[in-house]
Amino acid sequence: MPVRRLLLSGVAALALAAGAAAAACPEATVADMKGLSPAFPQQFELDEFQAVGGCALAFAENPAIAELNARIVGNPALPPVAERLPAEPLVVAPYAAIGQYGGAITGVSRGTESGTSDLLSVRHVNLVRYADDLKTIVPNVAKGWTWNEDFTQLIITLRAGHKWSDGAPFTAHDVAFWHNDVLTNSAITEKTPDRWVFGDRPATVEALDDATVRFTFASPQPNIINRWAMDYGQTFLPRHFLGRFMDAHNADAASLRAEFGFASEKEAIDFFYGGSDWKDVPSPLLKDPARAAKTGVMPTLESHIVAAEDSNGRRLVANPYFHMVDTAGHQLPYIDEIREDYVPERDVVNLRVMNGQVVWKQQAIELNDFPLLKENEAKGGYTVSLAPTLGETVYYSFARNHKDPVLRAIFNDPRFSQAMSLGLDREEIREIVYLGQGRLEQAIPVEATTVGFVPEDALTQFVGHDADRANALLDEMKLTRNAQGQRMRPDGKPLAFRILFASQGSPVQLHELARSMWADLGITVDLREVTSDEYRATANANDVDVFIWKNDGISGPFIAQDATMLVPSFGDFFNPGGGFEWAKWRETEGAEGIEPPADILRLWELADVFLSAPLGSAESDAAGAEIVRIHADQMLKIGVVAGIPSPYVQRNDLKNVQPLTAKTYDYYWTYPYRPQQWFLAR
Repeated sequence: MPVRRLLLSGVAALALAAGAAAAACPEATVADMKGLSPAFPQQFELDEFQAVGGCALAFAENPAIAELNARIVGNPALPPVAERLPAEPLVVAPYAAIGQYGGAITGVSRGTESGTSDLLSVRHVNLVRYADDLKTIVPNVAKGWTWNEDFTQLIITLRAGHKWSDGAPFTAHDVAFWHNDVLTNSAITEKTPDRWVFGDRPATVEALDDATVRFTFASPQPNIINRWAMDYGQTFLPRHFLGRFMDAHNADAASLRAEFGFASEKEAIDFFYGGSDWKDVPSPLLKDPARAAKTGVMPTLESHIVAAEDSNGRRLVANPYFHMVDTAGHQLPYIDEIREDYVPERDVVNLRVMNGQVVWKQQAIELNDFPLLKENEAKGGYTVSLAPTLGETVYYSFARNHKDPVLRAIFNDPRFSQAMSLGLDREEIREIVYLGQGRLEQAIPVEATTVGFVPEDALTQFVGHDADRANALLDEMKLTRNAQGQRMRPDGKPLAFRILFASQGSPVQLHELARSMWADLGITVDLREVTSDEYRATANANDVDVFIWKNDGISGPFIAQDATMLVPSFGDFFNPGGGFEWAKWRETEGAEGIEPPADILRLWELADVFLSAPLGSAESDAAGAEIVRIHADQMLKIGVVAGIPSPYVQRNDLKNVQPLTAKTYDYYWTYPYRPQQWFLAR
């Protein structure tokens, strides 16, 4: 149940009345809070901190900040730090110690849009976030929020005096601009993403004043605040920067577009924004360096901003206007730079880790990397740890909307998925691929450990290896064998399909074992490994036989505000689920696509109920349980092994790092762990 009122009252006057305004502030850390008890875990509002600490906080800056600022394309010279911070900065208690300025987080990804989100999360901010208990929502960019009684109206209060990374004011008008001028403007965004449509229409977003923005929803949305606490999508864009290219905001926009070579408003916005709130798209510095040198880069509220990018990687520097300070008044972040190199080869990534060249790596480090990395810890001066996971179960989902009508008919029969599930020897897979870790479990659209409505049988049905029963089911389907033992389709062709996969989403050993096990059932399976980008492009075009990825985006707080995994097409661009033609049929009211069966149609009705009720309420749980039952009965996804611990790498000089409560995309990797207060010991 969301807290309805979360605005902190001003209390600085109490400290002044006590005559303590000139006192030095206690340098509180999570390890030693100096007797202070914040309203929210591990952080304070400024007036709250000064009141409970009986002090006045003086501010200090990174001594290298002017040099770093000079590397930000288009940024002006800097005023003093007190003028760069909001009037109401967020005061952060570091985990172990007040940090040191300097150094760089070095990391690796596979490419500009592949395996990058763990490093993106290091600099990420949003209106709110989850604390590291993964239960408590706390302020971040927003100072507070207020709901009306029926959860149809949400008022967000921002920080007075907050500024973009170029020094321009950040206000509620930037939130309204993101929504009204970009997200729901068909001239810029052809179709408003489904995740921002509520009750069949977008919210109404209004800037009531510079620090107050109101969201009004057509139906109750009690869980939408969860999205901003765990989601990559940011609900703000710099109106002063992007609006200058739009006629509604600048009378000279047309001439400015012509000056910079933009044919339309959309082309201008897409150049900076990438047409998406996913921030790993190539920056203007990579797309067109000469033009970017003239236009500048789009400012950010994040802790670091891209200063250079080429085909080999990205370089980011600290945001000189970042809104957080530590309890000693030092502006965060402590770390000067983030250096991200594009390294597609897994062996090379591991070699860099073992050579001590990687400060932090979380994403795409798999359990079968752990023994090698553990063996070389001392040599590389790093520590590899295991963390619990959410949403790491690899799934196989046969294409229910396949373009081949014969395969479509086979794949739509739940007995086929049941047989393929029974054909997997998960115990062998667990031993070989997952080092004996985890539990045998099916893939459903809800992480059972985060909700209370998942029946045990939905997780355990058809998980045992039973080749005889699997063959009996295939025989029932009239998928007969030829003289060589090959199963045949009803049209007389051999029954064969291809597993197209990317190693970022699933390990090759798993697919090699699955291919062998399914061959024992008389089914020919071809394997082809591709990049994440190629897999996503092919899968989103509905050109794969089997949809394969980790079953992420399914924790309770995630699905309570976004039904993407619950209803067709059962996924998003990054993790496509395959029900494209069912979704198209509904979107076009039957004019296009394929009509779904009745139980699939029922999912949309149930999802509307699930989203409109507070997570954990009886109404929410009842709808959630029925959704799970439909997915399980249809066996839309076959799971393999769940609850797998997963490794992450931290170089030993990286300090103020909290052991991960969970390694998971669902809470956006490092976002709950406040990486802005990490520092490198010298």
